[in-house]
Amino acid sequence: MGNWLVTVIDRQRKRGMDPVFPIPKQPFAARDGLVIGGRTGEITCTDGDGRVRWSHPVPGTPNAAHISSGRVLVTTSSINYHAWGHLGPAYLLDLADGTLVAELRGERGAALGGGRFVLGLEGYDYFHTWQFDRDGQCTDTWRSYGHYVVGTGLRVVEADRMTPTESRVVRLLPGGVIERSSLLLTGSQPCAPVVLHDGTILVLDAGVLRAFGRDLGDATLAELVTVPDGEASRFTSTLERTAADRLTAVIRERDPERGKYVTHTWTLALHAPQ
Repeated sequence: MGNWLVTVIDRQRKRGMDPVFPIPKQPFAARDGLVIGGRTGEITCTDGDGRVRWSHPVPGTPNAAHISSGRVLVTTSSINYHAWGHLGPAYLLDLADGTLVAELRGERGAALGGGRFVLGLEGYDYFHTWQFDRDGQCTDTWRSYGHYVVGTGLRVVEADRMTPTESRVVRLLPGGVIERSSLLLTGSQPCAPVVLHDGTILVLDAGVLRAFGRDLGDATLAELVTVPDGEASRFTSTLERTAADRLTAVIRERDPERGKYVTHTWTLALHAPQ
């Protein structure tokens, strides 16, 4: 992991009625000159000249895509609220022509090699990650779910929405085996992590910026906000790498009485190990 460090360059604080949540960025994925995007009602594949190679109809709105060896996995949101909230089907498609290979269920996914993918789901007694082959057949299962980090194995920044949380940063091994970090996370819904070139994962965990190495060892880089015990649900966050040596951390705090929000924004300098 090395001795990564951060220093605060700037901090801003703003009050408002509603938080500002990020909109899924387009395109969702690109590979070999093909670009996967979409809008409500369809998934689209375009080439480098912007010509539509194929489209696949969906009942909801695509929100993310992952490409691996001639296959693309697309997760979607449903238009109408239902028992699973706005969770829509996940579609495994042939990248060449958009043919449906399998319709699956899951909220977050990631691409592995050889046309394989992982897909995860949390809620209603589910806290699972499934591995699928290029034909949509399940080949492995783990009792874990969260943000997936692929590279030298598969790591997960878990998000269990439990109070108190049992989430950790873990590594998924073959046969459903899970290697867990020694540190229990403070927040049950960490935002998407930032992954550095050496495989270090930066996690904004309930107001604390933490680093996790490939060996799952951890270090505290900055304590940005103090989150009172039992009140983590009032806080939401995002973490982005805005330049090679810059991070932007945003933490939104909801006033439980007035319903208003305070948005804290930090610009951080990222210092690589010497």
